[in-house]
Amino acid sequence: MIDADILSQYIGFTESEVQELCVQNSMEFEEMKCWYDGYAYKDVGSIYNPNSVMSAIRRKRFRSYWTASETYESLKSYIVQNFDGLKDSIILMLGGRHVSVDTSTFQNDLTSFANKDDVLTLLIHLGYLTYDEEEEQVYIPNLEVAGAFKSAVKGTEWKEVNMSLQHSNDLLRATLAGDAEKVAEALELAHETCASSLAYNDENSLSCAILLAYYAAQNDYEIVRELPAGKGFADYAFIPRKHVNKPAMIIELKYNRTADTAIRQIKEKRYDGRLKKYYGKLLLVGINYDKDVKGKNAKKHSCKIEWAQLVDNNFLTEM
Repeated sequence: MIDADILSQYIGFTESEVQELCVQNSMEFEEMKCWYDGYAYKDVGSIYNPNSVMSAIRRKRFRSYWTASETYESLKSYIVQNFDGLKDSIILMLGGRHVSVDTSTFQNDLTSFANKDDVLTLLIHLGYLTYDEEEEQVYIPNLEVAGAFKSAVKGTEWKEVNMSLQHSNDLLRATLAGDAEKVAEALELAHETCASSLAYNDENSLSCAILLAYYAAQNDYEIVRELPAGKGFADYAFIPRKHVNKPAMIIELKYNRTADTAIRQIKEKRYDGRLKKYYGKLLLVGINYDKDVKGKNAKKHSCKIEWAQLVDNNFLTEM
């Protein structure tokens, strides 16, 4: 699975095969890709899970079919292994990150683990992680497998992570309702969760916290980090998937500044790059993290939410 060589095109459906199946069966290819795109090999590109693709086609429904062949219990038994850095790597991947891995020490069995890299390598072989050979990194490949990880984590004693995942739907509803105070509280909890993985007072840690806290949004949104824009980059853009009746969102992060500064930056940069095909209401979410408040190590999060609209050449206008 790590070096498939000439067998790579036979491990699963290739992208062209899936595109053809979608045309033949009137299925949305982009949704199919979000749910079941798994491995990626340099010579053939993306490889899809055949069982899940065909199950979605037969049932005309995109959902997780993973547990029909493999329960989350096996995944849980591996991710709770007591190796330094393993929990942190899982948290980072739940937050949408790629993590480095050394696959050379793996012993090709299900029991001989010497370190976290051995566990991560096994998860590649079992189909739970995708391996980037050039970067020597692993990541959670799609919505279906992400759901398996979420279910597995629920069965662990990772209380803070579980709490963030469980409250993810509440956070999304609070954001859409414009409840900035509740959003700030939820992000503070998620940031505490990610603090063990990266330095707490670090933008990467806050970025990880954002994706962990908004985990539930993956079902309705394509989440793009550092969205290419006319004058700069948004930290995150949440672009509604097809047939989802929710507004797009742009989230700008600041450190030791203000939430107002984050909102102002969104307006000044006019983030319209990937949103050019989207018309309608748009949520601008400014988030700031203050390490110190009045000389005290307060670790305070603040949030401001405003509505805008994309009209006339896709420029942002206030509502």
